[in-house]
Amino acid sequence: MPGRVWEEAFEVAVNQYGFITFSNIRDMGADPARLRRWYGSGKIEKKGHGIYRFRQVPASPLDAYMLATLWPSGKGVLSHETALELHELCDIDPAKIHLTLPMSYRPRRKGAEPYVLYHERLDTNEIGRHEGIPIVTPVVAIRQAIRSAVPTDLIRQAIEAAGQDGRISSKQFAVWFERLEQRAQ
Repeated sequence: MPGRVWEEAFEVAVNQYGFITFSNIRDMGADPARLRRWYGSGKIEKKGHGIYRFRQVPASPLDAYMLATLWPSGKGVLSHETALELHELCDIDPAKIHLTLPMSYRPRRKGAEPYVLYHERLDTNEIGRHEGIPIVTPVVAIRQAIRSAVPTDLIRQAIEAAGQDGRISSKQFAVWFERLEQRAQ
């Protein structure tokens, strides 16, 4: 019969697409070495440095996104092209997952290959959730796209989509198109 820590860890993992981290276990007041023991006995899978997954939680197409936000010690926020895609603002299909990290955080762990990392100070009101996964708001995603190498036609499509469904105000709509025109010059 599973114990209290297993049950609490499983409950946390269910809300994170099956993933559990050393930090999660510490926050529960338990020893992170439990994860290594559970992994050693085949109860959970190892998915990265300090990140494990309960096999009992069904896989989801969003697993890679949750894993991406947990990889940098849980400090990652989906952003840029990935945010445009998940917010369904334009027909973009990024080859890698784009993450924004805090300015002062420089991950030294292995595993960054599938990610494009950015550093930016984000206010709490600039971060939302996509099916429980941290992601920048549509306004921030468009701002980031304008500042990066996203093609102009895709940014225009994103601005129009966000304006049509009310995710940006008409004033913001005009400002973004003005910035887009300045970018083209």
